[in-house]
Amino acid sequence: MSASPRRSRRPQRRQLCCPAHPEQRIEGNGQKYFLHLLTPEQLKARGMPDKTAKLVIQAYPVLVLSNEWLEELFCPACGTSRWCHVIKHDRVEHTVRWAPRDLWEQVAHVDPVGANPTVSEYTRREARRYNQKRADGKRLFDPG
Repeated sequence: MSASPRRSRRPQRRQLCCPAHPEQRIEGNGQKYFLHLLTPEQLKARGMPDKTAKLVIQAYPVLVLSNEWLEELFCPACGTSRWCHVIKHDRVEHTVRWAPRDLWEQVAHVDPVGANPTVSEYTRREARRYNQKRADGKRLFDPG
């Protein structure tokens, strides 16, 4: 019997690699924020001709991209979770880069500048208490 390479029947998972460590695979929690395009200029920046971009925006005032989104991904090499801009090329191949702040303006229902309205002011204040410092430089509330 020859050892011919057989195709695996198991579907491949998406391969996301850290922008800082290209050899390191990173994982997400599945929460995706898809990008919404509102102007022809945003379509032209993605390679669409000017005339076509204007026709598409006239037909669809808000165009939701199914192949571009923002996702929080964890990199074991960095040891942190960061927001990334993911572009899907096919079922397995993706391009991952750190998400610039201005991309959040293209996500619906998310305001990156304002605080979460479902969190009370009391909770927000209590969360900041542990970072407050006294005049001598020590933390106001030192757990321990």
